[in-house]
Amino acid sequence: MDKRSTDVLIIGTGLAGLFAAVNIDSSIKVTLLSKTKVRNSNSSLAQGGIACEYNDDKSLHQKHIEDTMRAGAYLNDKNAVEFLVHNAFDAVKTLIELGVKFDMDKNGEYLFTKEGGHSSKRIFHSGGDATGNNVIEDLLAVVKQRKNIHIVDNTMALDLLQKDGKVHGAIVLENEAKHYPIYAKKVIIATGGIGSVYGSTTNDLNATGDGIGMAYRAGCKFQNMEFVQFHPTALYSEFVTSRQRFLITEAVRGEGAYLRNVEKERFMKKYDPERMELAPRDIVSQAIYREMYDTWTDHVYLDTTHMDPKFLEKRFPTVFNYCKKEGYIMGLDLIPVAPAEHFLCGGIKTDLDAKTCSMNLYAIGEVAYTGVHGANRLASNSLLECLVFSKSAAKNINETLNGDLLNQDFVIEELPNYNYNYKPIRKKIGDYMDEHVSIVRNEQGLSLTDKVLKDIEANLLKYPNLTKYYYETLNMVETAHLITESALKREESIGCHLRIK
Repeated sequence: MDKRSTDVLIIGTGLAGLFAAVNIDSSIKVTLLSKTKVRNSNSSLAQGGIACEYNDDKSLHQKHIEDTMRAGAYLNDKNAVEFLVHNAFDAVKTLIELGVKFDMDKNGEYLFTKEGGHSSKRIFHSGGDATGNNVIEDLLAVVKQRKNIHIVDNTMALDLLQKDGKVHGAIVLENEAKHYPIYAKKVIIATGGIGSVYGSTTNDLNATGDGIGMAYRAGCKFQNMEFVQFHPTALYSEFVTSRQRFLITEAVRGEGAYLRNVEKERFMKKYDPERMELAPRDIVSQAIYREMYDTWTDHVYLDTTHMDPKFLEKRFPTVFNYCKKEGYIMGLDLIPVAPAEHFLCGGIKTDLDAKTCSMNLYAIGEVAYTGVHGANRLASNSLLECLVFSKSAAKNINETLNGDLLNQDFVIEELPNYNYNYKPIRKKIGDYMDEHVSIVRNEQGLSLTDKVLKDIEANLLKYPNLTKYYYETLNMVETAHLITESALKREESIGCHLRIK
């Protein structure tokens, strides 16, 4: 297959990109683009599972809708939430039919768990707490059998190819050496998260806001960029040097774990006496922030000491083994945790078919704003969102794909190639975002950060450089700038966005 032209170009190989590819008709040529290796994605790191009422019970569907709206502080688009919930059964059923396996009991019935903000057990999981990894592995096996799907790895999309107001593909950089356009009739951005924009994150470190940056430079519309969700329970270590933090799934609290401050006091009753540790993530992460502030420390504890270590090891093998490697035994030891950047609730504005305002361009997964999450994401709705909107995007493409490729004499600009070190700039972006655009925000800090980011962006644009690290850094600063500007505009506190003045 000619890798320089295709019917559909999908940028990103997480769950959204892979599921879209397998739902596109086998007569359509699909190119899947991975910046590094195919398995390097946030989807692979997802522990908890997929929220889905796997039934036709309208009352249970309505509860899932209400839980999602409540978690999102009712800033969600209700039509999008209803679309998500009502199409969940079909999307997960398709996944299962493709060969993806979920945990079952000895009678062959699916096992479900509960997480923060959910009123019932409705979360599929696989391998206990290895859901994302297992789903990606099973889907990759399917993708590799499809003759119409071609995977190109170690290739970064730099910018979208536009002409006459339409998107016609993307300009890419392969192996830091080859610079060329890939022409396509349709393009799907499925690049995932923004974690590296912050100093600490649960994300794969390849999540540098690339899709946001590309779409921004292409003139796409964005919404709700201020709503950045922090996961309450990332494993804390004062010695860690990487931006990446190990996530301890919310399902541990769903099975009964407590949160305690450094004084060993269980504190969630002060903040959400009804739901306690199973309040939505914005409430829990903000509560932890207050407890850390009040106790002059940088962590709290996840308490599983009242739980059976053997049960925990079987139910959460990934978390159990990682904690053990770090010197903590679940069921015996208090585990130090602190919030870390986890998920962008806003993004590139799309409709229910995942179409953006740019013709021929779609966005799916975390990079997209579908309206589902509102001011805060309900746990385990993210993988479900990937499935439902990837399937709707594929359906729309199957029904509308036509026309010819752009005449392939498009000339791309030659750029210098310098071996510059962008690490100090990246650290500066992360430091400012952690300090001023994190869980708690104020006008002074946001204004200062906005000015710093504008200066960084202007300097980067002044000296373009044909390297992966340059474009990642540019995407990071443009993503950070969009978040900060949106946070400045929203003066009231709601959901993930806490303004103290």
